[in-house]
Parts: sequence; structure tokens; C-alpha cells
Amino acid sequence: MNQQPRGRHLVAADRTFATGGGVLARLFGGGFNRILDRIDAGLLEGGIDATLPDGTHRILGGRAPGPMPVVHLRSWRAIVRLVTSGSVGWYKAWALGEWTSPDPVPLFDLFMRNGESLGEVARAKGLWRFVNRAAHSLRRNSKARARSNISFHYDLGNDFYRAWLDESMTYSSALFAEPYSDREPLKAAQERKIKVLLDRLNLKRGQRLLEIGCGWGSLAKIAARKYGAEVTGITLSSEQKAYADRRMQKAGLFDRISIQLADYRDVEGQYDAVASVEMVEAVGQDYWPSYLEAIARVLKPGGRAAIQLISIREPLFDAYAASADFIQTYIFPGGMLISEERFRKIAEEAGLSWEDRQGFGLHYAETLKRWRLCYDEAVEEGRLPEGFDEPFHDLWRYYLMYCEGGFRGGGIDVAQVTLVKR
Repeated sequence: MNQQPRGRHLVAADRTFATGGGVLARLFGGGFNRILDRIDAGLLEGGIDATLPDGTHRILGGRAPGPMPVVHLRSWRAIVRLVTSGSVGWYKAWALGEWTSPDPVPLFDLFMRNGESLGEVARAKGLWRFVNRAAHSLRRNSKARARSNISFHYDLGNDFYRAWLDESMTYSSALFAEPYSDREPLKAAQERKIKVLLDRLNLKRGQRLLEIGCGWGSLAKIAARKYGAEVTGITLSSEQKAYADRRMQKAGLFDRISIQLADYRDVEGQYDAVASVEMVEAVGQDYWPSYLEAIARVLKPGGRAAIQLISIREPLFDAYAASADFIQTYIFPGGMLISEERFRKIAEEAGLSWEDRQGFGLHYAETLKRWRLCYDEAVEEGRLPEGFDEPFHDLWRYYLMYCEGGFRGGGIDVAQVTLVKR
């Protein structure tokens, strides 16, 4: 019996989302140049060096400094997918070969840095927005659905992630020494990020630390070994728990670290401190109050929480939240980038003061570039586990490039912030 390729559920995720194309390309007829005119007018920084389906050449934008990606538009269907289904359709067009680029990262950078001026040109709209949003709403992170959403991404297998993450198995933005140097190992930059976060907590030996979204255990290990904390880590990924348990046992830390398969809404007890690294993006906007109330509930008075979060530029949030983008469709079902303005307000209403925000978005761009290079090496050297096919590899590379471009364009940012229980 032929076994379905691993990761196929990600590749096939668009079956429940609108992507346009096909007969719609013929219905658009002569409107394509008008769409290109709108894109051209919206590019206030940088531009696109485009080759059109009929072989003609056109520069879009190019009136001010910025990225100048090269794009070969092989079919007008790509434009239909872009203007009807936004980033979901644009990925589908790329997967079908309807557009190509020698380096898509500057293109994603360009779209992000011109997000406000491009407006609705490259966002899902009409029926397609409704379909995408409705499908996304079925994947919201209720307690009944959250574990399935986490499994969708993180239970691809520890062997998969081990092939291209650094040896610490840390799957979040690193914090590099500046200026960046290729000589600095990713592992060292990841350890710096963890220590900078933990330093926010003023931990004393023997204090209790809760980590919400503990991943494969890299932060818990450092917190127990170097800060003397008693750590409880929670995850909804059975793969991550199994890996973290083995890791702590091997490190001789099993008596000081407990990894639990649990939802943050079910955590009980009192803790001196809370850490949470890039977990809140998996919560979804509807559950931001529940997440922050859980932190406030378990923290002792005066206790501190250190959060690393990914946010989207405030003027872009409403349009972003109105539909489902490529990441929500294919990579992180139920996910939602943070509006820091709204998230901070909810935190303060929960009795948590917001202190010492430090953003470092370009460090995430560098992290994603390193991951992509490692992923390509793993594929080339045959180090990825069996079962992942070329369509999956293409999707994963696109995901890493898409995110890198977003951080380079400044449309999304990663930050650490301290929350103190009043």
C-alpha cells in the first residue's frame, strides 16, 4: 500500500480556501494592466522588475529606494489569484509555476514595506475573503481544537525539525551580536535570546517558573541549570513532550523540570515567574484575554512574566485580521499575529503592567535565512527523514522566505516585553 507523503496535510491545506484562477482569468480579460497600474501606484518604496506573460517588460514602482525584485509572470492567472485571494492565492500561483523569481524574499519585503499604500490590491476580497475567513474560523483555538492545530505543525516529527534547527532545537527568533557575523553560530545567538528573556524575571534559586509553550525544552534546561529555577513547561505537542522528557532525563534535570501536556487555560497553582516565547501567536485574537488572564492568575503578586511575541504593524492589523493569510492557511492554523496596542490594553486590564519592550525584527530575518540555508543543506544531503516530497519542500522554503521578507520589510516585528502583576 502506498503511504501518503509526510506533511501532505500542509500542502493540501488550500482545498478549503479560495485561490481564484482558472476561468476567472478569462473573465478579467483586459483588466490586467489596470491591476498592474494599481500595484505600480501603491509602490512608494522600491519596485518590481517584471516580465509579463506576453514577454513584454515593465517596471512597477521604482520611484524611491527600496527592494527591486525580479518577477517573471508566466500566467495572468497569478494576478487573478493575488487580487481575489491575497497571499493564499499568490502562493498557489507560485506552486503552480504561474510566477517565478530568482529570489522571492525581496518581493515579500516590498509588499510588506508598502502594505498601507498598496491597500486592498493584494488582499483577499469579496466572496474569497468570506470563504477564507469562514474556513479560518473553523480552526479557532478553542480548547477542543487547540491540540489539533498545534499537532498540524509541530507533530511533523522531531526527526524533521532536528534535521535543520540548531542543536538546541530552538524554534523562535535568535538574538545575534551586532553587527551580524556569519561566524556566530545560531546556537549561541539562541542561547543569548533565552538568557536576555530570563534575565527579565529576576529569578532566584529555587523559585517556580512556568513556561507556556515550552517547545523542545531549550529554555527550561537553561532556566533550571543556570538560574536554579524549578520549571514546569507546558505544550500541546506530544512529539515535543516526548523529546523534552528524554532531554531532561539525559541532562539529569528530571527532578527540577516537569514537562506537561496541558492547555494554558488549565494551569493551576502559583508561580514566581512565567516565560512564554512566541506562543501567543498560536492563541488567536479571541483568546488573548484568556491567555493574559491565565498569566495573571498563576503569578504571585509582584511576579514577572517575560514574553516574546510577533506583532504586525498597527495600520495593517484590521485588514490582516479580516481574512486568512498564507501562514494561517498552510502553516499555523488558528494563528494570529499580535496587535501590540490591543494586546497591551488587555494585559493592563488583567492587572499586568507592560514594561521594557525590546524589538529586534531584523534578527528574526537573519534567523529565518539561517534556517532556510540549513533546510536546503538537509534536503541536498538527504538528512531529512523519509516521506517528505518535493511539493512539501517547496512549501517549507516558501514559508521561510515569506516570513523573512515580512521582517525585512518591517511589517512584522518580534519583541520581548516584561509583564508585572500589580
